[in-house]
Amino acid sequence: MSPSPSGRRCRQADEGAGGAGRTTLPVPSPLSRRGRGFPYPCGVTLAPSSIADTWRRIRGSDRFAECLRVLLGLGGVVLYCLADGHFADAIPALLGVIACALAETEDHWRSRLATLLVTLACYAVAASSVQLLLPHPVLFALGLPLATFALVMLGAASHRYATIAGSALLLSVYTMIAADAGAHPGSLREPALLLAGAAWYGLLSLLWSALSPQQAVRHALARTFDALAGYLEGKAALFAPLPGVDREALQQELAMRNEKVVQALNETRLILIDRIGPRRPSGPTAKRLRLYFAAQDIHERVSSSHYPYDALAEAFFHSDVLFRCEHLLRRHAGLCRQRARTLRLRTPLQVDDGARAALDDVRDAIEALHAQATPPDAHLLRSLDALLRNMDAIQSLLEREQPASGPVPGEESALQDPGPGNLAEAWERIRIQFTPRSFRFRHALRLALALLAGYAVLRVVHPQNGYWILLTTLLVCQPSYGATRRRLLQRTTGTLAGLVAGWAALRLLPFGPAQVPLLIVAGVVFFAARQRRYTLATAAITLFVVLCFNQVGNGYEVMWPRMVDTLIGVAIAALAIHLVLPDWQGRRLDQVMADTLRCDARYLASILAQYADGRRDDLPYRIARRDAHNADANLSGVLSNMLREPGRHRRGGESLLRFLGAAHVLLSQLSALGANRQALAAGHAREAVQSCGAQTVEALEQLAESVETNEPAPLLLTMPAYAGGDETARLVLGQLALILAQRERLAELALEVRDS
Repeated sequence: MSPSPSGRRCRQADEGAGGAGRTTLPVPSPLSRRGRGFPYPCGVTLAPSSIADTWRRIRGSDRFAECLRVLLGLGGVVLYCLADGHFADAIPALLGVIACALAETEDHWRSRLATLLVTLACYAVAASSVQLLLPHPVLFALGLPLATFALVMLGAASHRYATIAGSALLLSVYTMIAADAGAHPGSLREPALLLAGAAWYGLLSLLWSALSPQQAVRHALARTFDALAGYLEGKAALFAPLPGVDREALQQELAMRNEKVVQALNETRLILIDRIGPRRPSGPTAKRLRLYFAAQDIHERVSSSHYPYDALAEAFFHSDVLFRCEHLLRRHAGLCRQRARTLRLRTPLQVDDGARAALDDVRDAIEALHAQATPPDAHLLRSLDALLRNMDAIQSLLEREQPASGPVPGEESALQDPGPGNLAEAWERIRIQFTPRSFRFRHALRLALALLAGYAVLRVVHPQNGYWILLTTLLVCQPSYGATRRRLLQRTTGTLAGLVAGWAALRLLPFGPAQVPLLIVAGVVFFAARQRRYTLATAAITLFVVLCFNQVGNGYEVMWPRMVDTLIGVAIAALAIHLVLPDWQGRRLDQVMADTLRCDARYLASILAQYADGRRDDLPYRIARRDAHNADANLSGVLSNMLREPGRHRRGGESLLRFLGAAHVLLSQLSALGANRQALAAGHAREAVQSCGAQTVEALEQLAESVETNEPAPLLLTMPAYAGGDETARLVLGQLALILAQRERLAELALEVRDS
């Protein structure tokens, strides 16, 4: 059987872009439940070709800037103390550098200056209070849980306050450790040195932010496009018309990948808000804002689902159109990764002619289906046409150096600022969290009691050098059981590895300045690995501590106590997460599922309004869209945490996994309506869309209410038939029918979850 003309054109385009020889379209294996990755599409080369390119890639890494600042911060402290001849002063100063680096936020230098001043003020109060109360165990035991509870609750005001409060807690424990190792017990010298180290790093961070104001924005956008690439690869796997593909599992995997995209978009939005403020964006900031809007548009379009993939695979099993769609999506994933690379390395965007050729091949394949003597059903062709328009729009957004659409005067370019507008609003955010039902309140109380228990054990076991118990408890005790268990294992393993490395370093390296470079490197490795490889980060910071104490005494003396204290600390954290107001995810599962459906209903209502008034990406629409995706990501996160909890506290099992996949399918069907927004002419078509749309919104809200109250969902009303010829109205009504069918599927799965 001879290949189709579109097939010949695709192979020729691939030969022209990638070299000689016949290149056939790859047939990927489906995603597994573990989420295996995909190879990069042809035409995208990410390997460095020279030493200069390798250096450019290192310099463009997300972690490079922070690691370089930490290197300068730690190196400056060590050099100063060595030159002064008082290396004992280096320990509290180094701990101050680390605490300030952990509190660092990706703010503009103006915001960072204000944040730094607040951070240093909190550090001064925390360190001085700890130093003054340490000689009085009873007063210290009263103050420790109260301060812990207050600082954790302060984080309810905003993410920035939460970061400052967390680092202030950490610095409090560092003050205890420095006081133990210091030569001036009872004085304020150690707190002053801690504050000096924090101020030194804060100054470096401030200067870096002033000299590179756009670096954080570029890296945030790069992470967003990398996440979009992963989502595109997951989406491409759904189009493979192969027998035996478990598309339900693929949808579950896709929901997990969507969580990463949503998180990256939210981080980018916060950084842009800080850069823009109340001003109208201009210059590089306006350019980054246009890229952010383009990423949002791409996300909505790529998450769209115009027809059930199983039905498409069955209908077009003997056609190559779905293979070509899959190939094009992988090309688009490559373009996203290329965009991320150009943002990190600040290089010009390269044109991928193969992606444009792949788009032409998809168009030719669909036109060939239209031209057949007995074409497929009209609703199938309508779905393929909508899919083609989406892919064409994604192609246009990805291949331009500057997206065509950008911010315009008015609310179109506005971003919703999640921070409190004044102190009264900040206090109100904190006040409403004072209830046992609050996730933050439970964590604050749990952590406060855990640290109090740790202090009591410390006084009984060994009052000297025992504050590692508190440090371990503070770092291991996380808001959820799953995160605590994961951190517990990582902390224990990393500490053991770090002690072994420390023992080897003390045996192999002579005492004195020869160990100082390794000490600094260990601190830098901690920051390089702390976000992605926490076990390695823990090993590095343990080695750092051993080498620090070896400079002022005997490093061997802290090894065994450090291991024992770590085991005690993780045991206290484990008991706390089990016994003190345990926040099992299954208890709030009904509420999370209901919130997801309510956000979907509001998103649908916002979409339908634009079929009457015309397409516009205004702030209310973007908020509704973001809330729907945030709710979907929250459901995915709750499920992930629940699967790590003990079996007796889990709910749903396979039914909940299917609900997650079905909820993401519903969101994809809504996104398809959002991607195809356009005004309908007044008349029967608009009335039919508005009537059916209102019933669909009400059906989703009713299902949300029934899930929350554990009552049966009401039956759906019969939708009125539409016999008009408006193709847009037919597409919208077809999508609404799919949404209602998916609503029934979600109602069935919600019952299964309830009964499990």
